[in-house]
Amino acid sequence: MAKKKAATGTRKKAASAKTPGPAEGQKQAPSAEERYAQELAFLAAYDDSPRPAGWKLSPQSVVQFVTGSDGETLKLPKSAKVDSSIPKSLVITEKFVGERALIERCVVTLAGERGLLLVGEPGTAKSMISELLAAAISGTSSLTIQGTAGTNEDHFRYSWNYSLLLAKGPSEEALVPSPVMTGMKNGQLVRVEEVTRCLPEVQDALISLLSERRLMIPELDGEAGSVFGAPGFNIIATANLRDKGVSEMSAALKRRFNFETVGPIAEHEREVALIRSQATRLLERGGVEFNLDDGLVDVLVTAFRDLREGRTVEGWSVEKPGTVMSTAEAVAIATSIGRQTAYFASQRDPLSLLPGHLLGVVLKDDANDRGRLLAYWDSVVKRRADDGSRMWKRMLELRGVLE
Repeated sequence: MAKKKAATGTRKKAASAKTPGPAEGQKQAPSAEERYAQELAFLAAYDDSPRPAGWKLSPQSVVQFVTGSDGETLKLPKSAKVDSSIPKSLVITEKFVGERALIERCVVTLAGERGLLLVGEPGTAKSMISELLAAAISGTSSLTIQGTAGTNEDHFRYSWNYSLLLAKGPSEEALVPSPVMTGMKNGQLVRVEEVTRCLPEVQDALISLLSERRLMIPELDGEAGSVFGAPGFNIIATANLRDKGVSEMSAALKRRFNFETVGPIAEHEREVALIRSQATRLLERGGVEFNLDDGLVDVLVTAFRDLREGRTVEGWSVEKPGTVMSTAEAVAIATSIGRQTAYFASQRDPLSLLPGHLLGVVLKDDANDRGRLLAYWDSVVKRRADDGSRMWKRMLELRGVLE
């Protein structure tokens, strides 16, 4: 009987044990100003160069925040007065892998009174660039409008708290400001994601905001009826080239923006390094260690680049699939394989998981893309396997997964 009671007590104790929850305050995707708060505070104290009105950092520091200090350790001047939470020296991490000149042009545009439109294929870090720029320039990246077919003019202008509106009539108290109105009042950058997904008549609400820098509120009298853009206010929009024609921008709106095209990463080695670092960060956030072989990541990047560009480094032609083979998708595959091997370590070797995940990326819009991927296996993968590459031989053996 005593043993039975003891066992029962053990079961009760086990049942009462709680599964550990997330750490207090932990977020899945903290904003750029939260992730890099230390770097932003350091750069604000480090650089005493002139800053445009309303900016938290100088243009030079904004560019350095996005592109990094190239491994150089920056040291605060002795005259800088900072609190103990800011280090005296710091290496600024590289956050965007690409041309520094592109970021410089973006910063120059935002320092003026023209909007900035980042265009490019999906997954080329347009949204990330806009978030980083907003965090560095305005101290916040939260003033964001997500463009969809359901986005209306209220998202760009203002709306009302209808309970207060019925009780008190039109008043500043009843007004619900849009991110644009808040950005105008506070002199901050506003981000518009996927602007071409908004209907043309909704997009055109931006024309007067960008040209006049003023938002009219006809329902309110006097000074309350006009909101003027404070120094520092501007708009960063993004648009995917694949969405061209979904809601074509008017010529008038296009004239209010400077266009900058964000392309895929040019260098193979830099794309490998980025995918490894991003996948490591995502896995660590979930409590999983990144332990994928360097060869696997190299094969992943090579396959993506071959299918993206339609030609291999050897000069062999490849039929491109209809889907976008973006770096973001490659990061997702590396992260998924990392999780799968961590959670199901006894099932498979990591390389055996690659073809299935690759097929999941390729086979999205066009059923014929499976045939294109198989043709890639029967030509490029086979030729590399015949040349003696161990990794590509293993990939060739896994062809059946694609069928």
